[in-house]
Amino acid sequence: MLARREDRTLHVAYSQLLHAAIDVGIAGGALEEALEFVRTKARPWFESGHDRAAGDPFVIQRAGELPVKVRAAEALLDRAAQAVDTARDDRTDETAAAASIAVAAAKAFADPVAVEPGNASWAAPGPAWTGLNLHRHWRNACTHTLHDPARWKIQHIGRYVLNGRLPPRHGLL
Repeated sequence: MLARREDRTLHVAYSQLLHAAIDVGIAGGALEEALEFVRTKARPWFESGHDRAAGDPFVIQRAGELPVKVRAAEALLDRAAQAVDTARDDRTDETAAAASIAVAAAKAFADPVAVEPGNASWAAPGPAWTGLNLHRHWRNACTHTLHDPARWKIQHIGRYVLNGRLPPRHGLL
C-alpha cells in the first residue's frame, strides 16, 4: 500500500534530517578528536616559533572557527527537527514545505562543515595525523555527503525564499 502524498513528503524530510544528523555527528566527533590531538600530540610547524601546536596562532584561529561552524550546524539541525515536528502535528502544504526547506538548509550547511574538521591541514603538519587514523572522519564525511548534492538544495531554498515556490516532493530534499 502506498503512503499518502503528505506522509511521503514528511517521510522524506525526516529521512533527510537523519542524513543531516549523521553529517553533524561526524563533524562533532572529528572536531573533538582533532582538538585532543592538537592539545596532546601534534607538533607545531617549525616556523611558528612555538613548542606546541596548540600555541601556533594559525592553529588557534582554526580551533576557534571550527566549533562555531559545528555549533551553527547543530542549531540548524535542531531548527529543522522542530520544523518536521510542526509539520507532523499540523500537516499542510506550507508546513511540509517549511520542514523540507529547514532540513535542506541544515543538510546544505552540514555537508562542508562535516568535512572540514577532519582535514589535517589545519592541525598537524606531517604524517602524524594519518598515523592516528583521524582522517577517517574526513573520509566518512566525504563519502556520506556525496550521495546527495547540496547545490540542488540551495537552488530549492532560493526559489522558496525568493519566489515562494514550494519545494519538489521527491526523496532528495
